[in-house]
Amino acid sequence: MISALFQYQFLQNAVLAGFLASIVCGIIGVIIIEKKLVMMSGGIAHTSYGGVGLGYLLGFEPLIGAFIFSLLAALGIGYIKRNNLIKSDVIIGLFWSLGMALGVIFITLMPGYPPDLSSYLFGNILSVTKADLWLMIVATLIVVIVIVALFDYWKSYLFDDEFATIIGIKTTFLEYMLMILIAMTVIVLIRVVGIILVIALLSAPAATAGMLSKNLNKRMIYAIVLGNIFCLLGLLIAYELNISSGAAIVVVSAISFFGVYIYKLLFSNKMIAE
Repeated sequence: MISALFQYQFLQNAVLAGFLASIVCGIIGVIIIEKKLVMMSGGIAHTSYGGVGLGYLLGFEPLIGAFIFSLLAALGIGYIKRNNLIKSDVIIGLFWSLGMALGVIFITLMPGYPPDLSSYLFGNILSVTKADLWLMIVATLIVVIVIVALFDYWKSYLFDDEFATIIGIKTTFLEYMLMILIAMTVIVLIRVVGIILVIALLSAPAATAGMLSKNLNKRMIYAIVLGNIFCLLGLLIAYELNISSGAAIVVVSAISFFGVYIYKLLFSNKMIAE
């Protein structure tokens, strides 16, 4: 595969897509685990399927449709959750189901043969185009800039949001901003691992990093590095065995997480490096 990397554009696109996905996973993954928002992120991801279907039906870029649906779901879930209007698990489940159902309906309404949506559902990093990459680059840059620019505020919000409110930090703004960043992260991940497998890549590198360090900065860095390793190994396995790249990346991520967890359980009482 190494020699093929220098010959084929699609492999170069795949490596860059994996790198971008690892950055957003390393940053946002740590935050959603700390705030216990993994299932909410899954709900936002699955809602995006409605946007993919709408994009195909109306003839515009499906990833743009996915972002619109993800953003609406993120803001809707965030508003309802913050105002305690309905239990969060109920609203997440409703958005989750509604997005998937709308996607199916939009695809059904298309004239002629329906398109193959497997790359959006399960990911196909080998099919990432330059247009996909530009969209992923923009989303990744926005995520990185927002997190870095407000890093001290994010730290306070993550570890004690009540205290953050008391000292004057606008936690409502941070919470809605986090919802928007999750929606952007979903867009970066869709072509890499697919809508159905987004939760795994969002959580596995960050959770593994959490067993290696409690320091927020280090956890994000470790998660980015681990994400790159998982994506490259998964890409290599998928290329050599001709299997789904998204599934291969997720399997590598899960095995690595459980491997570190078992090692910690059996051989170390404390693996945490401050």
